[in-house]
Amino acid sequence: MYRFSRAIFVEIKDLVDPHPETISETEAKRYVLHCSEATIERLARDPRYFAKPSQSLFSEIRHLFSISDQARVYRSIDRHISKAIEFIMEELERAGEGTAQQCKATTRKGKPCQRTPLPDREYCPSHQHLEERAPAIG
Repeated sequence: MYRFSRAIFVEIKDLVDPHPETISETEAKRYVLHCSEATIERLARDPRYFAKPSQSLFSEIRHLFSISDQARVYRSIDRHISKAIEFIMEELERAGEGTAQQCKATTRKGKPCQRTPLPDREYCPSHQHLEERAPAIG
């Protein structure tokens, strides 16, 4: 997964232009790399619940770039994040997790639960108490 964060960093590192009174250029570049890695890690852990990863990363690091370069930086981030999302979704499909199952429970209002069940289970974490347990032998 680091290939995506490194690709973002390599493409935008030369555009880093922090205000000299706030942070050095070296520290700014380290911060850009750290934020890129953290975003990709979060995306890899939970791709379905990270609503706007490109905007999130850009808002964290935009102050380190000149205004004239910010559009270019955002496009670069968005392009690489899109590739990362595509890769992650393909891997989930390949692993069999892409065909999202639904929890077999119903909500208090009588509607089917929309959450994904735990691995190798029929119920989500909120409804795992409904899982039939094998009687204890003893």
